[in-house]
Amino acid sequence: MKRREFIAGLGSAAAAWPLAARAQRPAMPVIGFLSPQSAEGSEIAVTPFQQGLREAGLMEGRNVAIEYRFADNQLDRLRMQAADLVRRQVAVIVAHANTAAVIAKAATATTPIVFNVGGDPVALGLVASLNRPGANVTGYASLQTLLIAKQLELIRELVPKAPVIGFLVDLTNPNTESDTRDMMAAERATDQKVLVQSVGDDADLEKSFAALIQQRAGAVVVGNGTFFSSRHEKLIDLAARRALPAIYSLREYALAGGLMSYGSSLGHAYHQIGIFVREILHGEKPANLPVQQATRVDLVINLKTAKALGITFPLTLLGRADEVIE
Repeated sequence: MKRREFIAGLGSAAAAWPLAARAQRPAMPVIGFLSPQSAEGSEIAVTPFQQGLREAGLMEGRNVAIEYRFADNQLDRLRMQAADLVRRQVAVIVAHANTAAVIAKAATATTPIVFNVGGDPVALGLVASLNRPGANVTGYASLQTLLIAKQLELIRELVPKAPVIGFLVDLTNPNTESDTRDMMAAERATDQKVLVQSVGDDADLEKSFAALIQQRAGAVVVGNGTFFSSRHEKLIDLAARRALPAIYSLREYALAGGLMSYGSSLGHAYHQIGIFVREILHGEKPANLPVQQATRVDLVINLKTAKALGITFPLTLLGRADEVIE
């Protein structure tokens, strides 16, 4: 599907039905999808979200309707959109990423919320505990914030002679400070020089890659965050144009042309979220649904990108890959 078709197709399926047909249909439960990103930038999450619902037997336009809200990286707009979904009395809000989850929780104590976050949901104040979430919130937590040291280790194995390795941190990510601390601890443990670059907008992205090249960085670890995932194609393109080997935290980056990834998958996350939504629509309370944590971490290597960059992966690294894209 072309990007323009994808974006144009978002929104409630009911909007496309003839009035007469809509009048004959019984009311369907409405799912609100809340993202801090733009519609275009959310594509990396919306596609697995829709697939996850289908796997749970929830078909948009058949037995559920979906209201999409995209905040274009504007916090005030995200707050208004969360409040709007609550006013519309949606059956459940699916909150994509940390910021959306925190804002959705602040907007309502009654509407069920199912989140997908990359950090610790207890530390974020979303739930009382993983086993007993309490209140109206539950969801899925990936391991992204726990994998930084391993990502550094893997990229060093690919380019062991790199004098400097860059680390891009997303300023929109509430875990940025802790992620940076983890990377600095990994730097000290490996005696590897790491250059941290903070990114908050597109201009910062360009400047950061230019700074990495100027400082003779031989590779880059791309951190977590919704801004990065909303710009995943641009990140991949910048790394390719600068001939800079990069490792990412989501499998979807490698599928989109990134060199390698080590982390969880949005597909796995939204499969579980689809199950959560189905259970809630059937009457289950979020408080009774324990938070699920990622149990699978994959190393994905894109050999097509490696060939374009003139990189040869060592057999020891290839042999440990869970998936190789050729």
